[in-house]
Amino acid sequence: MLVPIPVVCFVGTLVTDIAYWYTANMQWANFSAWLLSVGLIVSGLAVVAGLIDFFGDRGIRRLRPAWIHAGGNAVALVLSILNIFVHSRDAYTSVVPTGLILSALVVLILLVTGWNGAALVHRYGVGVQSGERA
Repeated sequence: MLVPIPVVCFVGTLVTDIAYWYTANMQWANFSAWLLSVGLIVSGLAVVAGLIDFFGDRGIRRLRPAWIHAGGNAVALVLSILNIFVHSRDAYTSVVPTGLILSALVVLILLVTGWNGAALVHRYGVGVQSGERA
């Protein structure tokens, strides 16, 4: 249940970056920085839970979607860390173009990792108790 919070924060960062790009209102850049900060803090907790799942079960590590999910999320996390440093700059350079590009890349990566995460749950039953699988 930790994953939706950073996902929403990182998607929200893209939305507020686009709003800043169109309006040049500095408050949108501030929103982006806050969303990135919250997303990174909560994703730290999600990483711990994900690593426990990934390394705690050899069967999960045998699944290709698990590697795509874990690797993609690691890349998204690194890009988001870079993005928070970009967003810490002042004025126009905090968002356009580097922050906006990084935000878009993170959202695209999250689409792929989310698809693979859903496959792990719905196709392979990862994280689902054996009696609950439909």
